[in-house]
Amino acid sequence: MENFNQTSTDFILLGLFSPSRIGLFLFILIVLIFLMALFGNLSMILLIFLDNHLHKPMYFLLSQLSLIDLSYISTIVPKMAYNFLFGNKSISFIGCAIQIFFFLTLAGAETLLLACMAYDRYVAICFPLHYPVRISRRVCMLMIIVSWVMGSINSCAHTTYALQIPYCRSRDINHFFCDVPAMLTLACMDTWIYEYTVFVSTILFLLLPFLAIACSYGRVLLAVYRMNSAEGKKKAYSTCSTHFTVVTLYYVPFVYNYLRPRSLRSPTEDKVLAVFYTILTPMLNPVIYSLKNKEVMGALRRVTQRICSVKM
Repeated sequence: MENFNQTSTDFILLGLFSPSRIGLFLFILIVLIFLMALFGNLSMILLIFLDNHLHKPMYFLLSQLSLIDLSYISTIVPKMAYNFLFGNKSISFIGCAIQIFFFLTLAGAETLLLACMAYDRYVAICFPLHYPVRISRRVCMLMIIVSWVMGSINSCAHTTYALQIPYCRSRDINHFFCDVPAMLTLACMDTWIYEYTVFVSTILFLLLPFLAIACSYGRVLLAVYRMNSAEGKKKAYSTCSTHFTVVTLYYVPFVYNYLRPRSLRSPTEDKVLAVFYTILTPMLNPVIYSLKNKEVMGALRRVTQRICSVKM
């Protein structure tokens, strides 16, 4: 088998769809979703920054989620779009390593941040009198810093390993971005030890946070059930169910993709599932967290009126 130099050989990203009419339609759809995600997340960040009413821990966490999603989808889609438009599917070894690092850093930070946001809502609804103490500005900053640092540490470990793997098979990565499990199929060494570390990382950064989120939402729904206001119950149930649906769309495909052994993996299935947590949820998050929130909509009206008055 041909042995490729790790530091100079380009990889080939086979992409998400073929250059056909259906492929063109899907490409346009992905680009529209990408633009919606950029606009939605950037708008959310600016709105929270400009409106004083949103200078609260809950919205500070939400602004961080929007920042992560904005960076997250920008790590994946532009390169995929460039490859599709120009037919140049190559990506350098270093470029692939950079994409892996940012993808895993942002993904790890988001999984932990979503758990922090669920805890924030749990305390706000179940222990409203303790909220200022449990979710102070200092605690909020600490949760954000820990999310970013833990995501970076996990990413550094996996990226370093990916750089050291000897690749001696086909350079074709059957994916639309540099995903480490897809790259392991190109390795000319036994990677079972690393696959075990991927399993452990998935448990720590995906499965456990998701279970914590599910438990917190369960406690919140139980507290809502004890409310006297029927209208309050309806709104709370609607908000919780919508938020948890989006969270599920992010975690479940991610967990399923990374916990499966290599023998049960399918490149097509991997790519389809990856669309949920790399492209769809970054677009859905700002929509769900804004349209279902009266404070955000009120802030949007105030900022819009302020801008219009300045122009006049």
